[in-house]
Amino acid sequence: MRQQPGHRLQSLAEVRRVVLTASADERDTEPIPISALQHVVYCPRQAALIHLERMWAENLQTAEGQVVHLASDRGDRRQARGVRRVHALPLASARLGIAGIADLVEFIAGPDGEIAYPVEYKRGKPKSHKADEVQLCAQALCLEEMTGHPVSEGAIYYATTRRRLVVAIDDSLRRTTEAAIATLSEILASGVTPPPTTERTRCRACSLAELCRPKASIKDAVGWRARTLGTLLKEEP
Repeated sequence: MRQQPGHRLQSLAEVRRVVLTASADERDTEPIPISALQHVVYCPRQAALIHLERMWAENLQTAEGQVVHLASDRGDRRQARGVRRVHALPLASARLGIAGIADLVEFIAGPDGEIAYPVEYKRGKPKSHKADEVQLCAQALCLEEMTGHPVSEGAIYYATTRRRLVVAIDDSLRRTTEAAIATLSEILASGVTPPPTTERTRCRACSLAELCRPKASIKDAVGWRARTLGTLLKEEP
């Protein structure tokens, strides 16, 4: 789906049309949302509950995140010290089968044309896992395919620190991102929701904790049935 430098897709509908038809091996399914990659890195079960079982619940963290994105998704375009800034830019990659909308992309003039610099807006502060970095990297991979120019760097703006964290789009992050896409593709294709993450600290911050019921879902169903049946038989007169 490589576009000529300077060509920009104008709508998410056009992005989806391109990602579904431009590839040589035309896909029969909808592209994976770029935002879903953050979910699968954080917890594959959370990703399945949201994108496979269509479950969702709000908590303080998700509400604050919506406020941050509303502040960034203004859709305006303006010049800033020679840098063209585009908010809410539709993105897609036919090769990877992903699509979404970037919070902000800064286009920096270079000798061979504009170089894209994606900026993702997040609540809170930098985290120990790579979920945010993977989402940003997926945007960079889309921009490379759409513009024909390499994207070596981007940034994540955290609302709590009010600072940008510069992220190198290096080989390691690219491999992690493509692995996350493959994992989510397998989950969606199988139709099976994975077990809860072993990182239990993540469950406490998850808005789907009540719907997920991580403690209950890891119990041995066969063992529970045998124990319950044994108890009932003992109680018979």
